[in-house]
Amino acid sequence: MSNESDESPSVSVAPLGDIRDVTVHPLVLLSAADHYHRVARGTRKRVVGVLLGTVNRGSVDATNSFAVPFEEDTKNPAVFYLDHNYLENMLAMFRKVNAKERIVGFYSTGPQIRSNDLRIHSMLTRFLPKGTFTPLIFCIIDVRPNRKSIPTTAYKMVQQVEESSSKSSSSSGKTQVQQSFAHVPSMIGAMEAEEVGVEHLLRDINDPTISTISSLIQGKMAALASLTDKLSEMKDYLELIVDGKIKPNQDIIANMQSILNLLPNLNIDELVRALLVKTNDMHMVIYLSSLIRSVLALHDLVNNKIRYNEEMDKNMELVSDKEEKKSQEDAAKGVEQNMEEKQEGKESEKK
Repeated sequence: MSNESDESPSVSVAPLGDIRDVTVHPLVLLSAADHYHRVARGTRKRVVGVLLGTVNRGSVDATNSFAVPFEEDTKNPAVFYLDHNYLENMLAMFRKVNAKERIVGFYSTGPQIRSNDLRIHSMLTRFLPKGTFTPLIFCIIDVRPNRKSIPTTAYKMVQQVEESSSKSSSSSGKTQVQQSFAHVPSMIGAMEAEEVGVEHLLRDINDPTISTISSLIQGKMAALASLTDKLSEMKDYLELIVDGKIKPNQDIIANMQSILNLLPNLNIDELVRALLVKTNDMHMVIYLSSLIRSVLALHDLVNNKIRYNEEMDKNMELVSDKEEKKSQEDAAKGVEQNMEEKQEGKESEKK
């Protein structure tokens, strides 16, 4: 058994009603995006709103939301304004519409956590119904169009108790409780009615001039870029642990190990043979497709050449016919002139 270190230990205390995961519905994303474009588009400001929904066995389901008037000083982060009266009136009206929905947290367009978020969290806690054990969540909804992964990042409030022990005396030192945000797994979920509405919206947004193949390729590239970012983040985290800059989190390391265990073993002969056969089949299909495309292109080229020659022959025949008609008309005119001249000569001789 190892000896205890002289450093101050940090113990995580889980709040009552711990949160396991967060599900954000499309209506919340649309409301947050509309809120940002109406208030803070083209600026460096962020917008804040309240999340409504239900909680079931630690799973938070954010089904609705509404915007809240919010302002903060960019020079002094400690100065901000949140309209409490507006928040109370909106909660009362939403409670009349749907009594099952309650306040489950708040959202921000971030895109990062700021110092005021802890104070906003503590202010909104007093709006929780009595007898509620599940704490509020904090969700960052990234409205930037160039984001490649899901636009939501969820957090919960945790308390860390730091105990500072003195080397000279055996008595324990002071105990400090600090509040901070801890990451919670988040996902995008929708009910059947919401899925139908989202499909109709996407049908209006999608550009019909873009082919399905190009959209699939863009999706694959975006997924690979997101995978690269996640792997780089894991690499940086492990390097910080090796350098001793941060303490290792066993849950995160266990998740990394689970991810690596899902990777296939490429050293199996059957798997290598199957991959080679699959690759060869795909290359054969690509080769045959290119060959057929080339033959069809040559066939169209020959047909176009034949049509061009036929049209040129028709044009030459028309030109030759016109020239023959013109020559015949000229010859007829010349004969008529000769006849007129002969008649005029005969008439002059008679006189």
